[in-house]
Amino acid sequence: MFKKTVRKEVVFIANGMLEAESVRILLESFGIPAYTNQESAGTVYGLTVGPLGEVEVIVPPEHLADAKKIIAEMKAGNLEISEDE
Repeated sequence: MFKKTVRKEVVFIANGMLEAESVRILLESFGIPAYTNQESAGTVYGLTVGPLGEVEVIVPPEHLADAKKIIAEMKAGNLEISEDE
């Protein structure tokens, strides 16, 4: 079996295009250009799980550090809006 390697410009691996697009839009709202990449078979068959369902969110190298900080804040739940706001 081949070992999967992730390129350094991949800041998030989503389960399906919906999750990936949400993260891409989040990054773009902070002024970071982002792109999605999915294995073509996963796109054709609409897969959202497993290796073919994974979608990479990619940013240019100069935005890598900022994008990783935003992703960390997202995972920690610090970007959610409470009902009081």
